[in-house]
Amino acid sequence: MFFRPEAKEALWRWRELLVAAGLAVLGGWWITGPGGLLALLGGGLLVGALALALLGVQRARFRGDGGGVGAVQVDEGQIAYLGPLTGGVMALTAIERLSLDSTMKPAHWRLDSQEQGTLLIPVNAAGSDALFDAFSTLKGLRTERMLAELSGRSPHVVVIWERSPLRPAHTLLH
Repeated sequence: MFFRPEAKEALWRWRELLVAAGLAVLGGWWITGPGGLLALLGGGLLVGALALALLGVQRARFRGDGGGVGAVQVDEGQIAYLGPLTGGVMALTAIERLSLDSTMKPAHWRLDSQEQGTLLIPVNAAGSDALFDAFSTLKGLRTERMLAELSGRSPHVVVIWERSPLRPAHTLLH
């Protein structure tokens, strides 16, 4: 191939954004095309490209550099982590708390459930980019907050999402 492995990796990380840029160019060409014949379709394509670009930026921010230990598999509402020393399976519907533990090296996603215990998944495990779609199904998850915590590297465990908060809603943290 003509690309260095690092360049291929960077292009693959931002793949949705690159596709969105191509679709936007095509949509713009259709809008300015012969007599505006495809202008309506081009406008729709531009809107779709914008939505794909926004999603692509979020996914690219979520994707790690890979190279971590173990592998993640998301299938039929189940998250499975297969590691050299630990592992486990947890249903998405059983997750009661999602946390990011940056005190561990590398940082780990911590999935807590009363029925199934705790599942720790390194953020750079193979296939961990599939967790973005899995986590996005959790009702009330604030994706931007999750991405900010992932890039912020807090010195302690940060709760990203809870099914039902342990504290009353009117109680302030500070």
